[in-house]
Parts: sequence; structure tokens; C-alpha cells
Amino acid sequence: MRRALVTVALVVRDYDEAIDYYTRVLGFTLVEDRDMPAEHKRWVVVAPGQDGAHLLLARAANDAQRTRVGDQTGGRVFLFLHTDDFQRDFDGYRARGVRFLGEPRVEPYGKVAVFEDLYGNRWDLIQPA
Repeated sequence: MRRALVTVALVVRDYDEAIDYYTRVLGFTLVEDRDMPAEHKRWVVVAPGQDGAHLLLARAANDAQRTRVGDQTGGRVFLFLHTDDFQRDFDGYRARGVRFLGEPRVEPYGKVAVFEDLYGNRWDLIQPA
């Protein structure tokens, strides 16, 4: 049996704002942006590359969901972005205004730095060891 986690939903405030951030600032690719008028929403998917999971940018639809924007995990690192060139991505992200919560560090699993996306979700940028 073969299984794979292919899409993770990320609750966002606004579709276009999220698309702009993830594509322009983080360099993700817009994989799909399909209007779903019967449900008053869009199916918006972005991906950092060809391998790995995609993000479904899911606009908050009610007050309970709006309270979770930027805090889906209670302040823990939520998403882990692997890179083959840590310094390139770290420098590029900083130049485009990404907020890192500390300096890069070397851990047994690789070089890592925590950053926040435009909503405050915490990510690890990791170059695996």
C-alpha cells in the first residue's frame, strides 16, 4: 500500500493577500486557483517545489476560523520547509522582509531558523544534515 500526505490546509485571512505572500515573498508556485461559487470560496493551492506537500490556502469562513488565522498550533512551529541551500533562502527571505525569530543554528538534523509568515504561523527553514 502506498500513501502520501499531499495537501495541508492553512487558514488565511484573504486569498489574494496569501497568494501574493507565498508566491512573491516565499517563492512558492501557484498550483491551482479555482473559483467555487456555489460554496462562496476558492480552491487555492501553492507549493514550494515539485516534491512534497502542497498548501491549500483556505480563507477563514467564520469567527471561529478567523481566530485561528496565524495560530493553528498554539504558537508551535507548524510547517517545516526544507531547502538545498539554507543561506540562499535565508538571505533571500530576509531581503524580502520575512521575520526570523532568531539566528540560524546547527542542530543534529541540520541547519535551521524559525520564521513567521505574514499571519504569524511559525515555520522552520531547514537544510537537512
